[in-house]
Amino acid sequence: MTAPVDLQAIFIPNDGEFFRVKLALDIAIDEVVNEPGCIRYELTEASEDKLVLTERWASQSDLDTHSKGTAVQDLNESLSALLAEPVKLETL
Repeated sequence: MTAPVDLQAIFIPNDGEFFRVKLALDIAIDEVVNEPGCIRYELTEASEDKLVLTERWASQSDLDTHSKGTAVQDLNESLSALLAEPVKLETL
């Protein structure tokens, strides 16, 4: 049996781009929660200078599949000009 994988993705928006970043994340969340192996995918912190997305996947394989999927590609494309720095992924 494989262990669940927990992580956080931290997004730092450019000045004035908080609402556009949050909207892009909300759209991605609606798609990702239905992916196989997704146990949790929710925005757990949101302020003008940081948004934190908390994730839990049933297995590393499910996370790997998600990471290569269209929802992540679309999100990355949507955020490409909106973030002050690259997304930080932290394993919990």
